[in-house]
Amino acid sequence: MSREMPPAHPFDDDKLKEECGIFGVIGLTDAANFVALGLHALQHRGQEAGGIVSHDPELGFNSVRRFGYVRDNFTRQSLMETLPGPLAIGHVRYSTAGAKGAAIRDVQPFFGEFSMGGAAIAHNGNITNANALRRELIERGSIFQSGSDSECIIHLMARSLQRNIPERMEDALRRVEGAFSVVAMTRSELIGVRDPLGVRPLVLGQLGEGWVLSSETCALDIIGATFVREIEPGEMVVISARHGVESHFPFRRQQPRFCIFEHVYFSRPDSIIGGRSVYETRHQIGVELAREAPVEADLVCPVPDSGTPAAIGYSHESGIPYAMGIIRNQYMGRTFIEPTEQIRNMGVRLKLNVNRALIKGKRVILVDDSVVRGTTSRKIKEMILDAGAREVHFRIASPPTAWPCFYGVDTPQREKLLAATMSEDEMREHLAVDSLRFISLDGLYRAVGEAGGRNAKCPQYCDACFSGEYPVAPSDMIEKGFELKAAE
Repeated sequence: MSREMPPAHPFDDDKLKEECGIFGVIGLTDAANFVALGLHALQHRGQEAGGIVSHDPELGFNSVRRFGYVRDNFTRQSLMETLPGPLAIGHVRYSTAGAKGAAIRDVQPFFGEFSMGGAAIAHNGNITNANALRRELIERGSIFQSGSDSECIIHLMARSLQRNIPERMEDALRRVEGAFSVVAMTRSELIGVRDPLGVRPLVLGQLGEGWVLSSETCALDIIGATFVREIEPGEMVVISARHGVESHFPFRRQQPRFCIFEHVYFSRPDSIIGGRSVYETRHQIGVELAREAPVEADLVCPVPDSGTPAAIGYSHESGIPYAMGIIRNQYMGRTFIEPTEQIRNMGVRLKLNVNRALIKGKRVILVDDSVVRGTTSRKIKEMILDAGAREVHFRIASPPTAWPCFYGVDTPQREKLLAATMSEDEMREHLAVDSLRFISLDGLYRAVGEAGGRNAKCPQYCDACFSGEYPVAPSDMIEKGFELKAAE
């Protein structure tokens, strides 16, 4: 039985949110238990809801979808016993495309029964031509059960004339535009696919005789699986007990454009991307930021927790001492029950507290991962000044976020992005701080390992949220009137 989704944390609305995390296991007894652990490790990628589908040779397909944290739902033995079998996939989500709010029908994985058997699918990303596909499918008789763009894939598979489910999935995904990493399952196969640009992540791991697909390597660690490799952009892997891992490339090869913001914020710092520790990359972002934007100060303090590695890097490069000037309440969560207006007015103080003994009388550099609307940044600045700081300097470990993402990230409308309507100087005045500097786009590229910076003619990453250059045209949004950046 479903329950109402708890209200989002009222003070956690000033960060970009990944749409979801996906995880799949084949060849392990009680695979759903491993999936639950993997989803727990991927909880940072989606905290609204989660779901698991499993298959048992005797009992067939079973599924559970719930609102809330993995730890609150998928740790009960009575529930996990309803998900038997050696094959399972799972999904944790925030909502982006599709209906917002408490709709259990939007929680993945989605399941479909085809002539050759059932299949379930979990999708990370966003389909930028979903509205057009949905209209076409409805006109041809498809009946949708959710408001999610991901359901289009199931309907496209149902209409395909290909002979088996992996081939139907290939057929369906060729019609899809945008960004997708997909984990899917049949009665005997685990399938993983990345879009041709490889915008969203997907990795392959091994545990004993079993195989694992995951959004990030940190989720392999929690179950003791060995990282094998990243699924390549445009690759489909089909894994079965009989044939092991089979690799196909059903799409036209393109220059990869992995999401650069995975390095900045989305991925956990203990994950590995492109053979490199996310923590080390964020540390190097801080180093580059210190080189580009030095300032005289007494302390470098992170805005916890996402600003911590960059703050350490800034401190090391600048020689200014690092200090935990802001302490996070680790038990706040996103479900503080029905805050009163008085409590709401306390703002971020429920979540963050200033270490007054360190801050008083100091010139403080605050390092954060990004500025979206700027609301939280202003509140934190006020807290630092209230604690007796002499000066407050913001250093941001990403370029100004001036454009919305349409590839699986919950981004405000462009007019609500501070950097879309203000220059850097205007943002400094708006935030009322002594100085404000963002890392340059070239500096960010250097930090992620591109020594020559950004290739303006053919960027190595998807950086549309900073540059306004979209590698895949957001067809649905253009249809609604969204204006792309004018060619320079």
